[in-house]
Amino acid sequence: MGRLPDVIESWFRSRGWQIHPHQRAMADRADAPATLLIAPTGGGKTMAGFLPTLAELADGSHQGLHTLYVSPLKALAADIKRNLRAPVDEMGLPIRIEDRTGDTPASRKKRQRADPPHILLTTPESLALLTSYEDAPRMFAGLRRVVVDEIHALSESKRGDQLFLALARLQTLCPGLRRVGLSATVEDPQAIAHLLARHPDPCDILLADPGPAPDISMLQTEEYPPWAGGGAAYAIPAVLEQVKRHRTSLIFHNTRAQAEIFFHNLWLANEDGLPIGIHHGSLDREQRQRVEAAMVRGELRAIVCTGTLDLGIDWGDVDLIIQVGAPKNVKRLVQRIGRANHRYNAPSKAILVPANRFEVVECVAALDAVKAGALDGAPRGPGPRDVLCQHILIAACAGPFEADALFAEMTSAGAYAALPRAEFDACLDFCATGGYALAAYDRWQRLLQRPDGRWQLRDPRAAQRIRMNIGTIQDTDTLQVRLRRSRGGKPLGEIEEGFAASLTPGDTFLIGGQIVRYEGLREMTVEVTRRADKKPKIATFMGTKFATSTQLSARILDMFAQDSWPGLPRHTAEWLTLQREVSRLPRRGRLLIESFPHDGREHTCVYGFAGRNAQQTLGLLLTKRMEEIGLHPLGFVATDYATLIWGLDQLTDPAPLFDIEALKDGLDRWLAGNAVMKRTFKASATIAGLIDRKIAGQRRTGRQATFSSDILYDTLVKYDPDHLMLRITRQEAQTGLVDFGRIEEMAARVQGRIDHLRLSRVTPLAAPLLLEVGKVPVQGAAEERLLREEADRLLETAGIAGT
Repeated sequence: MGRLPDVIESWFRSRGWQIHPHQRAMADRADAPATLLIAPTGGGKTMAGFLPTLAELADGSHQGLHTLYVSPLKALAADIKRNLRAPVDEMGLPIRIEDRTGDTPASRKKRQRADPPHILLTTPESLALLTSYEDAPRMFAGLRRVVVDEIHALSESKRGDQLFLALARLQTLCPGLRRVGLSATVEDPQAIAHLLARHPDPCDILLADPGPAPDISMLQTEEYPPWAGGGAAYAIPAVLEQVKRHRTSLIFHNTRAQAEIFFHNLWLANEDGLPIGIHHGSLDREQRQRVEAAMVRGELRAIVCTGTLDLGIDWGDVDLIIQVGAPKNVKRLVQRIGRANHRYNAPSKAILVPANRFEVVECVAALDAVKAGALDGAPRGPGPRDVLCQHILIAACAGPFEADALFAEMTSAGAYAALPRAEFDACLDFCATGGYALAAYDRWQRLLQRPDGRWQLRDPRAAQRIRMNIGTIQDTDTLQVRLRRSRGGKPLGEIEEGFAASLTPGDTFLIGGQIVRYEGLREMTVEVTRRADKKPKIATFMGTKFATSTQLSARILDMFAQDSWPGLPRHTAEWLTLQREVSRLPRRGRLLIESFPHDGREHTCVYGFAGRNAQQTLGLLLTKRMEEIGLHPLGFVATDYATLIWGLDQLTDPAPLFDIEALKDGLDRWLAGNAVMKRTFKASATIAGLIDRKIAGQRRTGRQATFSSDILYDTLVKYDPDHLMLRITRQEAQTGLVDFGRIEEMAARVQGRIDHLRLSRVTPLAAPLLLEVGKVPVQGAAEERLLREEADRLLETAGIAGT
């Protein structure tokens, strides 16, 4: 492009700013088919992404839509609209900028299709919906650029797969379309570039000056962290002191439940009455928006939050990030650190607050990784087929299509580049007929092939139903919470159906930082009243329970191999030294297993360092194997680094338990009879269009959807066990919460090298697991034997033993 228009150059000069080198480079690359910009937060990467657009629209000659901006969050789209509107107005550019999300009024959405703005800011779901309309070719006729913000976040989920398929459709409609990806944190730029570009086109990767290293440290407290738990209540006074010293602090938590608990404790200790808010995805939208508005105005000193504020929203005067609980993932930590100090070449400041003694080790490992610039991340597999099925139905809504052309289009998306034609045909057949076991039902006869070979909707009225159910975000089964005696029943947020079912009138729980009393359930709404209690029954929101990454786990094991730990607090270093004296520390290439008696039971601790989800699955599989070989396990508990099993019998040889093929067989048998498969089936079947989220504009309750999905699942298992949706379900079930891949990685890492130590008592490293909540009982032969032994003792006491 060369020199920018004078109006843009003059605007930068009038503000006393210089155009950053990476912004100038993006303008020079305006005609590149695909460009990935990696720039630090505060480095003006959004302006860099839009500079070529502003330059091309400056003369007012372009008609219709020119640039599409896609972000993961509706709030981010609104934030960009506000920040982009100001320079456009100050330059006097004739550019219309609008956003389009789930919150946009229907009248404006209709008008946008007929008369689109020059720049449209949207989300992956809204974009997918736009491509489903018959008039999509007309709306996108003038489209020249797509800017994908926070592309690293989208690349890790099915929302990203949906987006990149939508981009493939846009490229078909607009062959000259240029793509731009923006991110501050990317561990593998080539992998992101592969997803962004049209396969097999190249993608330019532009690395901006990363700026100064962040100022990051671990919080020093007078009180030692506890052995177990995740609340970090011990650190409340020290955290409040940090809040007082800074203008605005974001206090991140890994789950919504932890955020609620911490906010409650923080507020009770807030004797100075500092203005503090809470922000997470289960809160009512109006409450979130009030907190966001107060943040923009600089009225809050601290915001307790979760992943809802992970991404690049510009909150102005945030000058401190506090991460409560171990970060679990270095890349996520770096992303959160970037929320502080939105100024170029100014270091971000962050403090880590370990919730317990082991998390001290993890926090130090994470600090070392940040200093080394070592981001973590697991490579994603091929594009999921449930998203592919949804895209086929979206394409059918837009009009008749040729299978060969649609296959070519879909395989131009990086995640689907290696998609076999047979898998595409299986997905097409599923969309057309529902599959063998469902082919007799009109409901799933959705596509037909015309005499000319093209495919179309069997009933055009089905398009409305398909459009209502577009999306890959899986809603948890939630119920709205409202105040009973508030005028109109003021909404407070949502809690899960399972939690609501456990409540009885009079129970209290936390939501939005306040304690409420459960009064009853009315028309699927939880009615509550406010309470002033100090000890609520805690609502455990689903949220995301992160597992420690493979790379961070490896760093922890490397730390254990050191002779001493000068970087650790004295109490934690002494704890590890004592572990080395009475047992040994886990090592990277070996699997440490400890066996010891405690409280009248035999305990076995397996230090797999595979992350909480995998360690939980390992506990299920190992106790099942122990049952099979005659041991009598009673229960287990899992953390990110270990699984502790207790039972009646001493383990003498652990090797048979860790045969990977036997574990796989055990996983298959366990999944076959477990609710995980039905929950996974429901999620994938909803994305693939087999189950509707909404019917005639009304969202179905969780019970309704679960009931119909359970019937479908049982039917397919019985009559069509090789059905596409069951194959997808089996593949999905082995990832996510089960995370069997981490167990396989652990097995490959140790290659049968097991160190089994028989000890006389509990070890320092195992002791915290005895204090963990969430212990899982094992029901089996051990329970029966305990009952028999108790009966024998009673008979003996009565003097009639042996009779």
